[in-house]
Amino acid sequence: MKGAALYECRPLRYSARMDDAPAIPRSPELLSRHDSALLIVDVQGKLITLVPGHRRIIWNIGRLIDGAKLLGVPVAATEQYPQGLGPTTPELARRLSDIPAKRAFSCAACPEIFADFARRGIFKILVAGIETHVCVQQTVLDLMTDGFRVYVAVDATGSRFDVDRDVALRRMDSAGATLTTVESALFEWCETSAAPEFKDLSALVRQPIPE
Repeated sequence: MKGAALYECRPLRYSARMDDAPAIPRSPELLSRHDSALLIVDVQGKLITLVPGHRRIIWNIGRLIDGAKLLGVPVAATEQYPQGLGPTTPELARRLSDIPAKRAFSCAACPEIFADFARRGIFKILVAGIETHVCVQQTVLDLMTDGFRVYVAVDATGSRFDVDRDVALRRMDSAGATLTTVESALFEWCETSAAPEFKDLSALVRQPIPE
């Protein structure tokens, strides 16, 4: 066919070993254990129980924390006015340390977290927590303004009402945040089944879903 040579498919050049990464650049759209961190927003007892599907949300956030620790990804968390809303739910609190309190809805009110991330060369942040349309959304928009690349684990966040959650996810997406899921993030951090942590990560993602 005339001009067909213009559309000739050429095979990608891969490394000789099957377990090596491809010899093409890894997409900057993907999370990496080397340049990202996990932020857990305000998962506190007096509020999380009002969110539909809260047991699954807590379970998913727990898997994110466990996976991040397994793969060496930094983890931070916040609490919104714990005097009124109570502390972080026990299932997550035992996995966390040094949880700063805030009154502002955005986690930008805890600048020490993000200054530490910046010093460590971290410029991607995966966000999970509640509520999607308040503290999560305001945090995501503020972090993008500050120059971070922000990802939202949609199955690890929630609001009391579906309309608030759904509109907030669409708003963050349209503003430039990347929507993702817990397992997608975990496997991006791991990157390859040749990683020494892969067996433990596989066990983590096979955990049974809570009723």
